[in-house]
Amino acid sequence: MTVRDRRAASSWQGDDAATTLKRATEALVALQHESGWWKGELETNVTMDAEDLLLRQFLGIRTDEDTAGAARWIRANQREDGTWANYLGGPGDLSTTIEAYVALRLAGDPPNAAHMSAASAFIRARGGLERARVFTKMWLALFGKWPWDDIPVLPPELMFFPSWLPLNIYDFGCWARQTVVALTIVSTYRPVRDLGVDIEELRTGLPPLPHHPLFTWEGALERGDALARRYARRPVRALREVALREAERWIVERQEADGGWGGIQPPWVYSIIALHLRGYALTHPVLAAALSGLEGFIIRDERGRRLEACQSPVWDTALGVIALADAGLSPDDPVLTTAARWLVGEEVTVDGDWKVRRPRLSPGGWAFEFANDHYPDIDDTAEVVLSLLRASEDDHGAVARATDWVLGMQCRDGGWAAFDVDNTRALCRKLPFCDFGELIDPPSADVTAHVVEMLAALEAAGRRSDRAALERGVAWLLAHQEVDGSWFGRWGANYVYGTGAVLPALVAAGVPTAHPAVRRAVEWLCARQNDDGGWGEDLRSYDDPSWAGRGTSTASQTAWALLALLAAGEAERRPTHRGIEFLCTTQRPDGTWDEPWFTGTGFPGDFYINYHLYRLVFPITALGRFVHGGGPHE
Repeated sequence: MTVRDRRAASSWQGDDAATTLKRATEALVALQHESGWWKGELETNVTMDAEDLLLRQFLGIRTDEDTAGAARWIRANQREDGTWANYLGGPGDLSTTIEAYVALRLAGDPPNAAHMSAASAFIRARGGLERARVFTKMWLALFGKWPWDDIPVLPPELMFFPSWLPLNIYDFGCWARQTVVALTIVSTYRPVRDLGVDIEELRTGLPPLPHHPLFTWEGALERGDALARRYARRPVRALREVALREAERWIVERQEADGGWGGIQPPWVYSIIALHLRGYALTHPVLAAALSGLEGFIIRDERGRRLEACQSPVWDTALGVIALADAGLSPDDPVLTTAARWLVGEEVTVDGDWKVRRPRLSPGGWAFEFANDHYPDIDDTAEVVLSLLRASEDDHGAVARATDWVLGMQCRDGGWAAFDVDNTRALCRKLPFCDFGELIDPPSADVTAHVVEMLAALEAAGRRSDRAALERGVAWLLAHQEVDGSWFGRWGANYVYGTGAVLPALVAAGVPTAHPAVRRAVEWLCARQNDDGGWGEDLRSYDDPSWAGRGTSTASQTAWALLALLAAGEAERRPTHRGIEFLCTTQRPDGTWDEPWFTGTGFPGDFYINYHLYRLVFPITALGRFVHGGGPHE
C-alpha cells in the first residue's frame, strides 16, 4: 500500500508522513559535522554542575565566571517547590537538592533568599545531610562538612583481589569499577579542604540508620565495613602503599586520549582527585590533560554553563545513518558514506577490561564516545554494524572483527550485556558504600535485541553471522518477556524502549509476526497509546510498575512504539496511523520535535538522560519505514 493509500485509510488531518519525513531528514542532514559525525547534547541533572564547582573548589581553580554560569543553570532547573529533581517532571530528590544548594552557596546565594529557604526546608524535612546518599556525603567530607569516619571504607587492597574472588574490582560494571578504584585512594587519604561557606542549616541531628540484621548480606557487609575501618586506622603500611601504587597505576593506564576516564563524569572527576592526592600537580601531563578534556564537555549558552555527563557521537552517528537510510537516502549518498568512513575510523582495536573475562578474544567494536578505547560496548557495536551495512563504504574488515568480538561477549545464558560478560554478581549492590546507581552489568533485553538484529542483518546480507548464537539470543528474549507482553528497557525509558527494540529484532531473526510473544507485545503497546496518538513513559516506571508504558507523549517514545508495530506487520492498524499522525502534527517548522522529557537511562531509578538527538533520529526511522514500507533489512 502506498503512502497515499495509507493516508486515505486513516482519519488524520495535517501534513502527511512523506512531507514530515522530508523536513526531518533535511534537519538531520544539516546537523552533520563536516567530518561525518553527529552529536546531540546529552543533558542530565544538575549534580554534574554542582560537583564540577565542588571539584574546582577542591583543586583551587574555581573562577567567578564558571561559578556564575553554572549557578545560572542550576537556578533555572529549580522546581517551584524549591527542590531539584533527577529528571524533568520528576519528584524532588534529597541528595540532588543538597548538592545544588551547596553549589549556589558557593556562588554567593544567601541562605535566607526565598529559593534557598525553600530548598533548605525541603532538605530538613527529608532528614537533612544525615539522610543524603553516600556519594553526596563524600563530597561534603572533602570539605569537612561530613565526618570521614561516617563514610563506608573502600580499601585500596581491593586491587589485590583475584578476579574469581567476590567483590574484586571486575565484579563491578565498568562505570562503577573505574569509580571504585579512584575512590579507594580518596577513601585512604580522607582529605579536608576549605569550602568557604557554612551549611549547618542543612543538619537535622537525626541518628544514623540502624544496621541491617546480622544474618543478611547487607548486615554482614556493614560489619565487614567496621572491620575495614579498624584496619584503615592501623594498616600494614607496606601493603597499603603497594596497594595505593597499584590503584594509581591502574588509573593512569586507563586514561583516554581525551584526558578522561571511560568518557563519563564520575570516574573522570574522582580520578583527578585521587591522582592529585597521590602528588600529581595540576600541571602534570596526566592532570593537565584531564582538566583540559573536561572543557570539551562544557556547554555555555544563554541558559548558563553546564557539564555533559558523557558524549555520544558514535551512538548518534550510527543512529543517524540508520535513520537516513530508512528515510530513503541511497547507500552511496555522501552523507552516509562520510558518516560510515568516520565510524570505521573510530573502531576500537586495543584490549580493554573485557579481556579479564575473555583473555583469548581479539579486540573489535566501538565505544559510545569520541575516546573510550578501554571500554567499547556491545550496544554501540551492534548499531554501528547495522549502520555500516546500510552505506556503500569499505569497512576494511571492521565489521568482521566486531562480529567476532560481539559473539565472544555473549553471556552464558544467551543474552548480551553492555560492556562486560557474565557481570552478574549482585553482592556488589549490597556494599554499604553503594547506595546509588546500578553497579553490575547483566544482560538486558535492549542490548540483546540489538545484537540479534545485527546478526540477522549480517545473515541477510550474506556476511559472517552465527545462527546458533542468534537463536540463543532469541530464546533469551522470549524467556525475558514481561507478563504483560512488554520488555524491560535498561538503557532507555523503559518498557516502551525495550519493546521497541525487541520486536524488530525478533521479526528480523525470523520469529513470525503471529507468534504469541509478538501478539502480546503488540496488544500491550496498543493499550498504552495516549489519547493524542503518541506514546510516553514516565521514568517512575522503574520504581512503580503502574507507570509502565504511561506518561506524556514524546516523539522518541512514539517512534519506538511505531518501530515495534511496523515490524510486527501493523502498518494498517489504527494505532499505527494515530502514532504517525502524532509525529506529523507535532513536528516543528524547522523539521525537529520538542522533547524536554528525559527518555534515556543511565541508572534505573537514579540517573536519567535527555539525548537531544533522539527526538529526531527515531522519528525519522519510524516515518521512513512507514513511508517506504518493510523493515530495515528489506
